[in-house]
Amino acid sequence: MSPDLPTLEAMRATRARIGDYVLTTPVRPWSGDDLERALGATTRVVLKEELFQRTGSFKPRGALAVMLDLPPDVLRRGVTAVSAGNHAMAVAYAARVLKTTAKVVMPKSANPFRVRGCRDLGAEVELVDDVHRAFERVKEIETTEGRSFVHPFEGPKTALGTATLGLEICDQVPDLDAVIVPIGGGGLCAGVAAAVKLARPKATVVGVEPTGADTMHRSFAAGSPQSIPQVTTIADSLGAPHAAPYSFDLCRRFVDELVLVDDDALRSAMLLLFRSAKLAVEPAGAAATAALLGPLKSKLRGRTVVPIVCGANIDAATFSAHLAAAGAREPAPA
Repeated sequence: MSPDLPTLEAMRATRARIGDYVLTTPVRPWSGDDLERALGATTRVVLKEELFQRTGSFKPRGALAVMLDLPPDVLRRGVTAVSAGNHAMAVAYAARVLKTTAKVVMPKSANPFRVRGCRDLGAEVELVDDVHRAFERVKEIETTEGRSFVHPFEGPKTALGTATLGLEICDQVPDLDAVIVPIGGGGLCAGVAAAVKLARPKATVVGVEPTGADTMHRSFAAGSPQSIPQVTTIADSLGAPHAAPYSFDLCRRFVDELVLVDDDALRSAMLLLFRSAKLAVEPAGAAATAALLGPLKSKLRGRTVVPIVCGANIDAATFSAHLAAAGAREPAPA
């Protein structure tokens, strides 16, 4: 292994260090008539229910892995972050439990539920026009206030944090054949893919992106991290404006395949998860399920598959609107 690549030992050490600040989230076999009609009877689906993580998404794993490594005097000066919501909430939570302060920058389009969640956790929130401006503003805060930037998806420590989720999956589902991982900037997929491939080399790792935020697809095609001019997807927490070198390299090394899902597929997966698995998830939290029901349905038939349900931070009105739109597209009963 290259010294720049994560090791299983480093992943386990990171999990021990973040300790009770994060939960070991459940896995649950998923079955039922609705799922069987959508997927077929032979595929065994085991949901990794990371939506039950503290703050409602996987993000505290990476944020804490970074912040626990800051020297005490640096941590006391506070942290800053840029996010559409889930990472901002995670940084706010980590700052609170580590007894420091957080200033987070969010696009004005961020879901109000997440903005309120950040403030409820004690963070100072700045709203800016878009995610590109948010990255610019957070650099200004670093310079003028001396806060440490906690990147939403990039870096070795972030990957070690997200890798703890991959280790959990391997421990909880030792006979897994495939893991499906949502991709925004790639930090979750980088860590999970590294953990799964090191612990279960024969397992398949598939990354899934929304069609309106396909940075990793473009990066794989180009052979280097790429940007997109605009994010156009309902899965706003997967709406990273660019890929970054470290997470891109890990994904390219450990991910077997990338697939795309559109907004209609995300809504349909949200509806199925709600109806059959009794889970209320945000669009990003349904991305892995949408991939399993769509482009991966035939490829993974008959195998034991673990879709990661990565988050559930969405307000009731928006959630209901997405489910209504998905229901309107369903065929009328015979």
